[in-house]
Amino acid sequence: MDLDYVCAHAGRPAAALTRRDVARALLTVPSGVALVALPDLRRELLAAGNPLSPPFWESARTTLGSIESGAATVGDVQRWVESTGSEPILMTPSYFVWAEENERGPVTEEMFDLLVAYLEERMRSGEIDPDALATGDHRARRAYEELQERWLSTPLPDGRVPGFVVSDEQDEELHAAVGEEEALALSELHRIMGELDKQPDLPVADLARAGTRLRGLLDRPGYPANVLRACAGLEDRPLPDDDTELWLAVAAGIAGPLSDLPEEADLLEEFVDLDRELSDEDTVLANLFAIQYADWLAAVTALVRLGPGVLASPERIARLISESEDIDAYDEGPDDLGATEVLFGPVVSLWGHLGIVDEDGVLTPLGWWGLPKALERAWSPVD
Repeated sequence: MDLDYVCAHAGRPAAALTRRDVARALLTVPSGVALVALPDLRRELLAAGNPLSPPFWESARTTLGSIESGAATVGDVQRWVESTGSEPILMTPSYFVWAEENERGPVTEEMFDLLVAYLEERMRSGEIDPDALATGDHRARRAYEELQERWLSTPLPDGRVPGFVVSDEQDEELHAAVGEEEALALSELHRIMGELDKQPDLPVADLARAGTRLRGLLDRPGYPANVLRACAGLEDRPLPDDDTELWLAVAAGIAGPLSDLPEEADLLEEFVDLDRELSDEDTVLANLFAIQYADWLAAVTALVRLGPGVLASPERIARLISESEDIDAYDEGPDDLGATEVLFGPVVSLWGHLGIVDEDGVLTPLGWWGLPKALERAWSPVD
């Protein structure tokens, strides 16, 4: 590793290299190689009229030595690169997070590069003191953070606000990824259901009884009615008149919650109290949102194949998922099975209110018919 390597990596001549350029190049080679190259690299930059500074070289030696000894964490290395004065902070104090370099979309990449250029300008003007950053000065770090926070929330000449457009792009990418996963799960559900020797029939009388019970339940305050209404998106609209429509909306909402609980003022105060115990609603919704598409697919298709009368306890469901051939096989230990069982505990409880399972946790004819239809509804695009 030499100066030519650093220049090629940064795409700049030696006289224009920044501390960030050098730091990033040093991290592309093994730490031992970088440590050996450090003295010669320093002399070459001095000869090129771009000596950088003693605090930078000392921070580089310390960080590379820590990496070589195995003592450095990823956070230590990231903070060192940020201390060069022109590396954007990966996560700001207000929790704005830059995606990893290989995961940035075109807008994020553009904004990141613009921020790097902005920080370089601030270094040249003396507003950023990289030596203070390199030596761990807390006030310099805080000023560096605040400078970036302001830039992220300040409109560019074209009117775009960097923080907003980056977040919008990340949201779009997340929604696209979720949509692809959802479409794949729906396709697999259709395939598996199409291969069944016998398709479940609608138990009309059972559905009518379940619809009557469900309407009575949803009219009550508190748990579980509030969770079921939120999952089905029924908080601010009347219940469907049709029993089938109501039942499927609620059953689908358990598999794919449409919303969280309303954020009322008193609830917001509770949420900032980190020492408080989670309510039943908090725990149930957290579990529902945490269940993966593959687990839903494996659980429901296994139950449908086995048919009415099969035990659908959380423990049995966890085992069925671990043994499923419908999803990528993976080894599960007792802890993994236990975690899956915990996630499906509230599911089975809510299923009981819909008549999907009976009081003994056994799959009913209504559950046999309705579970695959609920998944289909939850995973189908909204018109």
